[in-house]
Amino acid sequence: MQYDRIDARILEIVQKNNRLTSEVIGELAGLSATACQRRLKRLRSEGIIEADVSIISPKAVGRSIQMLVLVSLERERADIIDRFKKAIKSSVDVVNGFYVTGEADFVLYVSARNMEDYEQFTRRFFYENADIKGFKTMVIMDRVKAGFAIPVEVPSEG
Repeated sequence: MQYDRIDARILEIVQKNNRLTSEVIGELAGLSATACQRRLKRLRSEGIIEADVSIISPKAVGRSIQMLVLVSLERERADIIDRFKKAIKSSVDVVNGFYVTGEADFVLYVSARNMEDYEQFTRRFFYENADIKGFKTMVIMDRVKAGFAIPVEVPSEG
């Protein structure tokens, strides 16, 4: 995956606001709308831009409880890991899931309407899964920063 200085500028722009038109993005990056559209299409097809998302307030949509959950599996085998990854992807309650190193095998960001809703989730998702050794829940008291913006390195000329 290669990108140039203009692509880097486009990436910085769309990370801040993915609702801008190609005309506006092009103007900010010094391109025509058509050239900007071509670059955006390539950046998406090459997987540099993974998704166009908006960040929603959990409380505004009735999901007032958010948790970070550290999950440990019974064994680290490829089939168990793959099965758990599939379960994460198919759960609407799991907002983000990360396969990690360290004390836990996975870190999940989970949203729920209330604690009773979260308890039902834990029964379905953890207690009924024989591959789970244990989990620890940390309730999020305040979402201080939310986003997916990644610092974009500008390639050197050369």
